[in-house]
Amino acid sequence: MSEASLHRRIRADISERILSGAWPPGHRVPAEHELMAEYGCSRMTVNKALAPLAEQGLIVRRRKAGSFVARPRIHSVVLDIPDIAAEVSTRGEPYGYELLSRTVRIATAQEAAELGLDGPAQVLALRCLHRASGRPFALEERLINLDAAPEAADADFAATPPGGWLLGHVPWTEAEHRISAANVQKPVAATLGIAPTAACLVLERRTWRGDDRITHVRLTFPGEAYDLVARFAPRGEAA
Repeated sequence: MSEASLHRRIRADISERILSGAWPPGHRVPAEHELMAEYGCSRMTVNKALAPLAEQGLIVRRRKAGSFVARPRIHSVVLDIPDIAAEVSTRGEPYGYELLSRTVRIATAQEAAELGLDGPAQVLALRCLHRASGRPFALEERLINLDAAPEAADADFAATPPGGWLLGHVPWTEAEHRISAANVQKPVAATLGIAPTAACLVLERRTWRGDDRITHVRLTFPGEAYDLVARFAPRGEAA
């Protein structure tokens, strides 16, 4: 096997172990000399394999310490969208969930843009209602890219909320959040049991696994039902 083909094979092998979840975040990637021995190649070939993985954000290379599987990055000081079922239970309220619709189809141009795709793709479109003490707590509108997560097509989302299922079955490497306030359209307001003029908090999230776009979700909360809290410390000496 040529050196060019070998470094692509090494990169593919390491990427597969990361994206499959076999190597979780923080896992130490075999050292350069270990990879050289395993694949019978030069240090230059190993470096050519590891460099693109670092550029993609799949691994972190630390001088003198080695390479490690990167931890997911969140583009938000608010950090992660909490698990809704756990959030409701933490408030001491009974949690309820209902799958409103489920459709497999080709994404529209707008949906492809929301997922960050360059062209048409088959998606699973879900609408779900989360309840707290029987009252609407959040409307979830989610797109799952079936090219990136084909197993989602067979998942029973009538019984399991998609957010929790994805966390347990589809490893991700990066996420992006967008948070806004909105007056929602009448159909959404009716689903949430609020007036169309009522203020709502909208959280949108996209997640990636390497270069693959996995999901886009829009969570709409009645304004009085949800708030965001972020705790952080100052950096450096600035006040």
